[in-house]
Amino acid sequence: MSAYLPADLPLSARERDYLRQVVDYSTIQAIPEIWPIAARKFGQVVALQDPHAQPAVSLTYAELAEQIRQFAIGLQTLGLKAGDHIGFYADNSPRWFIADQGCMTAGAVNVVRSSQAEREELIYMLADSGATALIVEHRALLNRLEERLQDLPIQFIVLLSDEDPPSVSSGDCPVVNFPQLLAQGQGKELQPVPRAPEQLATLIYTSGTTGKPKGVMLSHRNLLHQVNLFGVVIQPQPGDRVLSILPSWHAYERTVEYFLLSQGCTQIYTNLRHIKQDIRSRKPNYMVAVPRLWDSIYEGIQRQFREQPAGKQKLIHALLRGSQHHVEARRLAQGLTLTPTPPPASQRQWARVRSLLWWPVHALADRLVFRPIRTGLGGELRAVISGGGSLPPHIDLFFEMVGITILVGYGLTETAPVLTVRRLERNLRGSSGTPLPGTEIKIVDPESRQPLLPGQQGLVLARGPQVMQGYYNNPAATAKAIDPDGWFDTGDLGWVTAQNDIVLTGRAKDTIVLLNGENIEPQPIEDACTRSPYIDQMMLVGQDQRSLGALIVPNLDALSQWAASQNLTLALPNAESEVAPTAGSQVVTLDSKLIQDLFRRELVARVQDRPGYRPDDRIGPFRLILEPFTIENGMLTQTLKIRRPVVMERYRAMIDGMFQS
Repeated sequence: MSAYLPADLPLSARERDYLRQVVDYSTIQAIPEIWPIAARKFGQVVALQDPHAQPAVSLTYAELAEQIRQFAIGLQTLGLKAGDHIGFYADNSPRWFIADQGCMTAGAVNVVRSSQAEREELIYMLADSGATALIVEHRALLNRLEERLQDLPIQFIVLLSDEDPPSVSSGDCPVVNFPQLLAQGQGKELQPVPRAPEQLATLIYTSGTTGKPKGVMLSHRNLLHQVNLFGVVIQPQPGDRVLSILPSWHAYERTVEYFLLSQGCTQIYTNLRHIKQDIRSRKPNYMVAVPRLWDSIYEGIQRQFREQPAGKQKLIHALLRGSQHHVEARRLAQGLTLTPTPPPASQRQWARVRSLLWWPVHALADRLVFRPIRTGLGGELRAVISGGGSLPPHIDLFFEMVGITILVGYGLTETAPVLTVRRLERNLRGSSGTPLPGTEIKIVDPESRQPLLPGQQGLVLARGPQVMQGYYNNPAATAKAIDPDGWFDTGDLGWVTAQNDIVLTGRAKDTIVLLNGENIEPQPIEDACTRSPYIDQMMLVGQDQRSLGALIVPNLDALSQWAASQNLTLALPNAESEVAPTAGSQVVTLDSKLIQDLFRRELVARVQDRPGYRPDDRIGPFRLILEPFTIENGMLTQTLKIRRPVVMERYRAMIDGMFQS
């Protein structure tokens, strides 16, 4: 039996029941057809809120559908035709959603990206896509692009802001702002647009971590697959609150937004500055997030634990250990352990007993520790969808103990994006869930492409209605990614459990090959090491070296607290003023032996505590760096993944010196 999950895997009775509970859009032909239906069903329910806009914005479903229609008519009035490509560079807001669906309603294909992206990348996408119109966030972005627009066939430009358009722009093409465009759509009829599921809906360019970005062609069929079948995962009710923080233009946030709004939810926009306050005050029922957000929340909670008196810290850690014993035994009793084959009945029975024995400790931990955490997160979260990367095991475990349901999913921009996702009734920690209906998954040998057996690690291939049409104007890249039988090469490594759960183990192209020929998947080791309170971020290096090495961004708050506990004063390079040591304390720097020894102990402990530890996993040389990996400095993608080639290039001399020494 090969590790192959066919598209016609039967739905469970519960999944069939779930699909009956959500609003059915299975008969429509394109995404924009959702909003008139939603306006009739949920008319006065609030669809979109932006409490941080000036002034704050709140739109009902009826108002949203009308503004989408007016935006589309305005575009048609300016000369946009069905099938035209339009650049769309903006960030999260109700106007983003109106513009996105206004473009599709007018029959156009939008080419999306954040307004914060580099100018050359934005210009490249306009030229490569053949865009003939442009929507931008504000005047500042237009000013950044203006000089380079002269050589492009841009016929008109729309500002999503209320700013006055410039009197003259590049190529003398007209520029209108958002209110002016809506005004052009008032009192006019929308010109009919042909609809077909196979029509191209959007171009989403890959993040360009290596080489030039490629335009992923997603059709209405690709996107509708997600809308029509995500109901097997969650079943929201009209008026349920959704807190939105991820980039709306990205496939992951975007398609889940389409689904949640198709069901009458109220979407509330937040940002990094307000996220903690908004979770607490807005009391969301659902969220879409990436692992980095949950890691940040986890670290904030751990920081609060460390600030407690010593006696209370001991009590907290004792309760956490007891709760962990209960949760891990409960998993085993329920058959939710990450093993290629199910555990035997006798083992599950004994686990059930151990779970009951530890339950009183878990109940006490819930009352004293976990309940306040849930209250701090709004107290009404039903489920969180996590994607864009693997969730570190310790984060998964912690929020399971707290009682926050995190459903991890897996997919790529090229798959619109969801391929697999955990279910409420089978939330197998460490996995990425089971395939959405209609999705085929196959695990093959990376070299021979021969199918592997369940439990064997190999390359993940996928096929289904959500797989992209291809890369725009790039048949060679398309042929490399999708074989003649329609199988898409995800570039990810993983295996399949006996219950059809997908377990990801790393990226094929991220694999580090040591001099001894051993292949090392960096992400699981990085996830283990960042469990240390002293390690905020880390990237492994070591291609063609005798051992692994690491670039580490330390957690300076935790490190300073440790130093103080050792009667040390931590001095950082480039500090604005000299550090004055406390009486009797010793000043240490990041290069001091005491600090280096601390990180060496942490690396050894975290790596060796990993399940399946091998001697080649050992981390040899490492360097501590103060500059974090961020989107702003180009070392993280918009979905908060490390851009490994960028980091490698930035620290090339340091890495070379690390191994030479």
